Amino acid sequence: MRILFEDESVIVCIKERGLLSQTDSGGGESMVSLLSAHCNNQVYPLHRLDREVGGVMVYAKTKKAAANLSRDIAEHKFIKEYIALIHGKPESDSGEMRDLLFKDSRKNKSFVVKRQRKGVKEALLEYSLLETDGDFSTVLVRLHTGRTHQIRVQFASRKMPLKGDKKYGAKDESRNIGLWSFRITFNHPVTGEKLSFSEPPDF
Repeated sequence: MRILFEDESVIVCIKERGLLSQTDSGGGESMVSLLSAHCNNQVYPLHRLDREVGGVMVYAKTKKAAANLSRDIAEHKFIKEYIALIHGKPESDSGEMRDLLFKDSRKNKSFVVKRQRKGVKEALLEYSLLETDGDFSTVLVRLHTGRTHQIRVQFASRKMPLKGDKKYGAKDESRNIGLWSFRITFNHPVTGEKLSFSEPPDF
């Protein structure tokens, strides 16, 4: 567990692949339990990363900080950017993807659907192409909504599954999903100072 920044209000760290970002009902090891032990105090999760995905995350160290940052997330003042390694190449070098997503909790899988109904939520992201190398392209993704498996399912629905993402149709042999939380930018919950932290992907 690598710490990028820490003060009395927040702690910014790198989540390793294979580790839960939040504590589940089983009470196993997670970023929350590790950071709480590190701080000798309860930390509060603000956003999620899939177990198979690593990268930059921030946790609050006080209830006040958690409330302030959660409000900023709801008001879209908290910027989350990812690097994704996808099969194929987008038709345009930059653009947005807007879909309706339905999460099937039993299968732990999300699906793009055509019509609004119970359990369906809008998903929006922006992307820009960074490079194409052979059968794969690297894209920078900025999330505007935080739906379950959003980046994975939105690209897969356009026949560009992420490398190694067999849940959403990838056929390659990679053991890791080609997705990384590259950069987060937010206002400090107490001082209001703009903070930005980034870490290059591990693929």
